Amino acid sequence: MGAQKSVHAGKAKIDANVDFTHKLCAALRRPPLRSTGSPLSLITGSLCIKHPNLFGGSEKLDVSWDKGLYDSNVIIAFRRPRPEWLSQKCFVIQHSFSPEIGVHGTPIDNFSCSGSGGVNLSRISVGLDRNEPATSDWSSTTSIKFEHVQIVNDSWRSITRDIDGFPLTRSGSPHDNMVVLKQESQYAKANDHSFYRFRMQIEQGIPILSKWLIFNKFKFIATKGVKLGPAFLLASLAGGSIVGDMAPYQAFAIGGLGSVRGYGEGAVGSGRSCLVANSELTFPLNKMLDGAFFLDCGTDLRSARLVPGNPAMRQGKPGSGVGLGYGLRFKSPIGHFMVNHAINDFQQRTVYFGISNLNR
Repeated sequence: MGAQKSVHAGKAKIDANVDFTHKLCAALRRPPLRSTGSPLSLITGSLCIKHPNLFGGSEKLDVSWDKGLYDSNVIIAFRRPRPEWLSQKCFVIQHSFSPEIGVHGTPIDNFSCSGSGGVNLSRISVGLDRNEPATSDWSSTTSIKFEHVQIVNDSWRSITRDIDGFPLTRSGSPHDNMVVLKQESQYAKANDHSFYRFRMQIEQGIPILSKWLIFNKFKFIATKGVKLGPAFLLASLAGGSIVGDMAPYQAFAIGGLGSVRGYGEGAVGSGRSCLVANSELTFPLNKMLDGAFFLDCGTDLRSARLVPGNPAMRQGKPGSGVGLGYGLRFKSPIGHFMVNHAINDFQQRTVYFGISNLNR
């Protein structure tokens, strides 16, 4: 479904991947977010450059670029060698561009899809990541970064308000600035019959200047998997909340693949708080094919009105929803393919296509 190529240039390694599969999957889903223009824009892919000894002292430089149909992400990471028992530090520069569908997208077809609201996020961040030495079950990462978030329309022009005239940023200008201190911790434990994983993330906005955002954002996800004979049951509970200053794009979006299936991205709701529960039972049909049944539910805990401009209310989002359905998981040498058929509270059916673990 694509092409992969690895090239060695001196000590550096270059991995390139061009993928046509996402074009097929996007064509099978609707609606398109915007006109894609050139046929080349329908190609997705990635480029990764790794240098293991940049200045002769085992310094590592990683440069990666991922391009989707409507989004892109560039990361430059530089690491100095340190003993394994010390925390590992990494200087990171990142630029991402993506449509803001979860909060400002427009639900259509009984909330089963989300169309573009003409709002896109261009985010630049510069900072330092620090990974603490992992214990047997715990691992943690601390980072501090400066972030510059700019709002643009589909023509890449800066905008300050949505189609209803409400501000898109906290500052009221086309961009927001913030310094974010983030702490992420994970606990994981597994045996031959089950596993458990708990991940918690706390973000604190530090007001270096008066117009910079100050907030505290908390997120968590707990996941439990258990073998039931040849079948496997996976259940998870995720949630979060944010207090202090916030822009609409920082709201928790509920709905879509990875959240509540049967709904479009963010079509259930978007709020200052959220709670989402997922359960899925998979069972083997043959060596390469698994079947699945799933049940998802989510709620904004009635916090949509606390988001600036209340975009969820203006778009008529219900604030809570349930989705259930079935699917197939196909394992192939080039990756894993997924098809889900889901139905939501409004009896609207949705089909999801997914691809993961493609060889590169």
